[in-house]
Amino acid sequence: MRKVLCQVAWAAPHTRDTYLSALYRRLAARRGKKRAILAVAHSILVMAYFMSSLKQDYVELGGDYFESLNPNSLRRYLVRRLEHLGYEVALQPAAA
Repeated sequence: MRKVLCQVAWAAPHTRDTYLSALYRRLAARRGKKRAILAVAHSILVMAYFMSSLKQDYVELGGDYFESLNPNSLRRYLVRRLEHLGYEVALQPAAA
């Protein structure tokens, strides 16, 4: 079962704008590719368990799920990245 889950997890990062690809990118940046694959495989197993036990369909959260969780921290992170690259950043709210 582990081999099959890992093969499915290797395919997950190649999909576009999905929760599993975002999870892989997020984890691979910090932990490495192989650990990220095992974490994605574990997430797939947990999803399958809960879908079968609750008799519910899979609901795709989207590739921007982690960004939408806390937009303020994302904003601070991106400003710090730009400042680290040598840019001066002044944030202004966008006009409606």
